Amino acid sequence: MSRQMSPDEIGAFEVKYGYKPTAVLVAIDALAIYVHRDNPLKCVSMEQIERIFAADPKSGGGKSILTWGELGLAGEWAAKPITLQSRNVLSGTYKYFKQHALGGGDFKDNIKMQVGSETVVSEVANDKYAMGYSGIGYKTAGVRAVPLSSGKSCYDATFDNTYSKKYPLARGLYIYVLKDPKKPIDTLSGEFVTYVLSKDGQTQAKKGGYYPITRNIREHELTRLGLLASAN
Repeated sequence: MSRQMSPDEIGAFEVKYGYKPTAVLVAIDALAIYVHRDNPLKCVSMEQIERIFAADPKSGGGKSILTWGELGLAGEWAAKPITLQSRNVLSGTYKYFKQHALGGGDFKDNIKMQVGSETVVSEVANDKYAMGYSGIGYKTAGVRAVPLSSGKSCYDATFDNTYSKKYPLARGLYIYVLKDPKKPIDTLSGEFVTYVLSKDGQTQAKKGGYYPITRNIREHELTRLGLLASAN
């Protein structure tokens, strides 16, 4: 999952199984803000992101940002409206962005929702005046990932900035397993988790465009599940 389960989801799970699901942190992702490769925007703040995407922004005196000129771009860009691209409502990425970038608020009505992350990026690449969000692993030559700020400094979505959480839209990626807290994890689930957290499994995560977990995270997760001895 590209977000943690909600309290309602955890509650429904607990009603069915009698215990809470077990989350395992398996990779790290930076949710990037993408613009067209020719867009000269140097940085965008989290406050501006809310004012760009939210129907009723809480920041900036409640004033929406509608054009590239309102982000400081001049010349041909100044009067051009920002075309908004988003994942659809079934996406964990959509829900994460809504919670962490919009403070739980609703998106603007004119936003264009896409089924897949790749489609969001390709639509931005094909529209000079578009902006969208997607995982950093979906970056292509047709787009730029704009540095983000939540204070005075802007940060790129690099490995170091994502792990240190200097990059504001850093998130964990999880798998959830059925594990009765009173019993050991079942063999099949244990083997699967061990593989995902192994060197080979983390190589697959990197190939998918995500940042691998650290050794400390790996050992913590395996220890918590009673799998460390068998994994070494």
